[in-house]
Amino acid sequence: MSETESGAADAVSSSTYSSPAKSLGDPGITPLSPSHIVKDSDADDAVEQLFLVVVAIDFGTTSSGYAYSFTKEPECIHVMRRWEGGDPGVSNQKTPTTILLTPERKFHSFGYAARDFYHDLDPTESKHWLYFEKFKMKLHTTSNLSMETDLTAANGKKVKALEIFAYALQFFKEQALKELSDQGGSDFENTEVRWVITVPAIWKQPAKQFMRQAAYKLFPFKFFALVKFCQKCCVYQSRKDSLSHEELSLREFDMAFTKTRNEKVSLAVKQSWCTRLRIHLHLDGEVIYAPVHEALTHFEVCCEQCILANEQQCIGSQTCFTGAGMASPENPEQLIIALEPEAASIYCRKLRLHQMIDLSSRAPVNGYSPSDTIGTGFTQAKELVRRNRQSRTFMVENVIGEIWSELEEGDRYIVVDSGGGTVDITVHQIRLPEGHLKELYKATGGPYGSLGVDYEFEKLLCKIFGEDFIEQFKIKRPAAWVDLMIAFESRKRAAAPDRTNPLNITLPFSFIDYYKKFRGHSVEHALRKSNVDFVKWSSQGMLRMSPDAMNALFKPTIDQIVQHLSDVFDKPEVTNVKFLFLVGGFAESPLLQQAVQSAFGSRCRVIIPQDVGLTILKGAVLFGLDPAVIKVRRSPLTYGVGVLNRFVEGKHPPEKLLIKDGTRWCTDVFDKFISADQSVALGETVTRSYTPAKPSQLVIVINIYSSEQDNVSFITESGVKKCGTLRLDLTGTDASVPNRREIKTVMQFGDTEIKAMAIDVATSKSVKVGIDFLNY
Repeated sequence: MSETESGAADAVSSSTYSSPAKSLGDPGITPLSPSHIVKDSDADDAVEQLFLVVVAIDFGTTSSGYAYSFTKEPECIHVMRRWEGGDPGVSNQKTPTTILLTPERKFHSFGYAARDFYHDLDPTESKHWLYFEKFKMKLHTTSNLSMETDLTAANGKKVKALEIFAYALQFFKEQALKELSDQGGSDFENTEVRWVITVPAIWKQPAKQFMRQAAYKLFPFKFFALVKFCQKCCVYQSRKDSLSHEELSLREFDMAFTKTRNEKVSLAVKQSWCTRLRIHLHLDGEVIYAPVHEALTHFEVCCEQCILANEQQCIGSQTCFTGAGMASPENPEQLIIALEPEAASIYCRKLRLHQMIDLSSRAPVNGYSPSDTIGTGFTQAKELVRRNRQSRTFMVENVIGEIWSELEEGDRYIVVDSGGGTVDITVHQIRLPEGHLKELYKATGGPYGSLGVDYEFEKLLCKIFGEDFIEQFKIKRPAAWVDLMIAFESRKRAAAPDRTNPLNITLPFSFIDYYKKFRGHSVEHALRKSNVDFVKWSSQGMLRMSPDAMNALFKPTIDQIVQHLSDVFDKPEVTNVKFLFLVGGFAESPLLQQAVQSAFGSRCRVIIPQDVGLTILKGAVLFGLDPAVIKVRRSPLTYGVGVLNRFVEGKHPPEKLLIKDGTRWCTDVFDKFISADQSVALGETVTRSYTPAKPSQLVIVINIYSSEQDNVSFITESGVKKCGTLRLDLTGTDASVPNRREIKTVMQFGDTEIKAMAIDVATSKSVKVGIDFLNY
């Protein structure tokens, strides 16, 4: 075993023991320096603009979209083109977060295109296609998330989650680059774009890292270049730079491939007659005629006769890559992870009075007054937004908006991001005059999104028709189940506190037919026998739900949101709050608006941005333009590592004693980096110095632990979990250093992701360092 391998093995092996006291400690390291926090003096400096444009992707549970802004025109935010397809009464400013793979597991389509294509498939075909929807929640609900985590398609088949997320991000990357290229009149390169991806603030580090890895992901495939000879068109192809057939090599093919994206390339071959090349692109054995993919070179044939030529010869091949590829581990700064409620908060700073609905206002705002219902006022506001959307360009203030005219230094407000999967809550404090933000209480929330209403509807169907039937129907008729939930989604959006007429939900014919075959009697018979009085059968093939029945489906989810908000308001840090901003797709629900206004309207002003579904998207663009706008954040967890400390009699438990080379050590000591809910300013760093267990060790792997508790002494305590690894690679550094080799590690916790860097103190050289929360 080499020295490098040996060092790594020593560092990792200790983590396999239940207690490191049985080996050399966890992971055989001792801290050489005490804890301290250093403020980066350059943290307040403006971020240098190295990119021409910022593109933000709001990757939602139920719907997704992108927006962008050129760095020279930061006051203009352009929202993506309208999508083909859509549902009546639903804005298609975003597209559903749905993805469809072919039976061969190749990407087919995303959004409305995926959903509509899947809907139109014959039932015998649809069971072979892989359809995914609302899959984002998997990253939040999976406790042991890893690169190998699977997602289950509608037909029950499993695919690696990383591939699905990478396909989705690749789709948005292509759409955005195409729109930018069309708008600019020339090709727009990925290197000119800073990408921003939104995630819930309550996501832990593994889920954030997973999204970053999906954005890096590339899929390999093979190119084959085939020569096709043509005699008929030789008169048009005489060129001075023609190559003989013998001279044509893989080198020339490589040159052709590396041409600018979308450039038309024609290579001439001079033999006994003049010929030209035709390029076939082979993807896993399937012939795909150029252009396959807009991110790849476009090869052009000279004429139709070339296609019909009967002679061809392979001149070479090359392995190429496609995929998201938004950034890379070598250039991580090109991608920023934005927290959804933070993005909403950033945009809300810019709000003008005509861009919001104040549910607490006594005077009419945007046509809404207390004498109107909440649903009516919001409907009027949405109509105004619809008329204003024609340009798809939104103007934002260069300074803070009019709403802040009532704020003073230190005033506080809450942002409640109510999405499809989760509800995120953040508490911010305004810092004037720049309008910078300080997080007062760690981000909190839970799985209280609008999906909870869907689950209640499914439970209702199980009560009426039987859980066994519903489960079988979802497996046997997956496309019909999707149709049924689409029909419910449309009626769900029509629910309102003041509604009096029933809501009709169309049952697919295959549901009615399959139920009769499964049970031996009709759907109508099942409704009569179910004793569910508030759901009736319509002769038009519909379920007729009373308004109270529909509202009851919302109640469990809304009650959880109100209760969680009440708990937040009871925190000592959350006092004297002036505003509550309700944002996210679920915030469009009049039922949720009324519940929040009734519960908290007496404590603060409840405000809803007009275009509430795009608030996070536009805020993410602003965050990409100025990532330093959030100056202070709160750590959601306590982080630290396990180390060996000198054993102190009377202080340390006897079972933690380890005697090595005559020295008494205390094992399993939790060396704290940062505490839960600790305030950390942007640019602040936590510094530690470590020494290898052996002088020849070239790799140090340090286990990172986390806890929701503040006071943690040992890594073996209840609630302490191993959550990642810190890897220091000393390969390439000067090994002729003192035995007590010191590696200074600097960790930054003030950003949306935890970052690290390391330096070999003896040589002042950088050490390769990486934090891994997925593969540990």
